[in-house]
Amino acid sequence: MAYLAGMMVLAVKAGAPNNGRSEETVSRVKFARIRGRKYPYVSAQAARRWIRETMVERGSVPSPVTRVGKAQGKAQKANTQADPVRYPDDDLFGYMRAGARKDDAATTLRDSPFMLGTLMSVEPAYPTEDFGVMSRRVNEPVLHGHEFYTADLAAPFLLDLPRIGTFTLPGADGVGRPNYLTQGQALQVAEAAALGATTGPFRDQPAVRLPLEERRRRAALLPEAIAHLSGGAKQALHYGDRVPALIVLVPFKGGINPLGHVIDSDPDTGVRVRGDVLVQELEAWAGEWEGPVRIGWRPGFRDQAREDFEKQCERQLAEGTIVVDHPRTVLLKLAEELRAGELDGWFDDPEPR
Repeated sequence: MAYLAGMMVLAVKAGAPNNGRSEETVSRVKFARIRGRKYPYVSAQAARRWIRETMVERGSVPSPVTRVGKAQGKAQKANTQADPVRYPDDDLFGYMRAGARKDDAATTLRDSPFMLGTLMSVEPAYPTEDFGVMSRRVNEPVLHGHEFYTADLAAPFLLDLPRIGTFTLPGADGVGRPNYLTQGQALQVAEAAALGATTGPFRDQPAVRLPLEERRRRAALLPEAIAHLSGGAKQALHYGDRVPALIVLVPFKGGINPLGHVIDSDPDTGVRVRGDVLVQELEAWAGEWEGPVRIGWRPGFRDQAREDFEKQCERQLAEGTIVVDHPRTVLLKLAEELRAGELDGWFDDPEPR
């Protein structure tokens, strides 16, 4: 296997975890309009930031960020250190560091091995505008407002495991998309850190790879962070748990996600997990995935939907092809297996048939 495909669902209750542009004195939440109805969402950028910051809370050292450029609204940028060898978040989440044109400096980039979609409400939800006032010891009260909503938000994600700790280099003729270090830079940093990096081909390009032990550790940081996920706007007024209420994980040979139609909504009960769709997808992709399909489902979340799903997948559950547990348990067990070397086959591309 090479990829870990998944879907996650966050249950937002009277929350405003990701705001859009304010209008006068009212803070607006983000939403998409689909066939005339509103679907609140959390951008992938915001959710990825929550994961990065949770990693930091759990002891991971973040890549330093420097803001450069002109005043707000004009040419401006912010860069991380762009050092994926030293900083796991630069490795896992990627970056782009644009060189100064006046210095004719190169732009440095790394595509993210961790790809996440927009956390979109599975059904229409119309934000409520809450009216507020600041009147403590002032003659004229200050009026303000903000929106919040209740919805279940779902997003697909994909983790390219072989690319963790792997940095491709340009060929001798400059052809190829580096991710994005010179060989000398990568080896110099790795040697200084006593990481023992090696060189070799990766997906038809020369590459520098960190030792497998370090790649295991970095891969485990993601499920551990999601198992403890926190963050979001308006926490003082709309505190909410951000640990997924539902998560589905399946290891895959190719970089596709077969779970896109597994989670949808029922007009009467809200979010549902289509066991019949999951079974058909697994049959269609037979030989391309590795069991078991791991599902984390929090107790008390959509109990009727869970009962329906377990009836539809009764045989697969009995055989162990699909396993269901608490999301925290599923994610931490996955992280433990990654660290222990039990899933080392995931860190290399499968042999071609």
